[in-house]
Amino acid sequence: MANIYEILPEIMGEEQFYISTVIKNMDDKQAQQFANIYRTRRKDPQTILLVTLVGFLGLAGIQRFITDQIGLGILYLLTGGLCLIGTIIDLVNYKKIAFEYNQVQAAQIQMMFKNS
Repeated sequence: MANIYEILPEIMGEEQFYISTVIKNMDDKQAQQFANIYRTRRKDPQTILLVTLVGFLGLAGIQRFITDQIGLGILYLLTGGLCLIGTIIDLVNYKKIAFEYNQVQAAQIQMMFKNS
């Protein structure tokens, strides 16, 4: 069983617990392969926070574009982050936005391993 602290030391908290459940049945080689793919796809919460802050400069919605929520990204862009209210909410929830995106990515990678 792979050690989550060794293969993905950069993740913490809720994400760390989630990923440890994803890799619990993988051998060390599979877990390392998973970690390499996951590391390239994952979005860091700090990145989401920074691009959300850019929304206050007039480019609202970038955080939604980089988390594959294109519809919301366009809506935020056209409405100034829903008159900044949506941007403020995203600023408070930036960790949740990153975690939900990362969960989807982990599930997709896990399915790749199951199908191969």
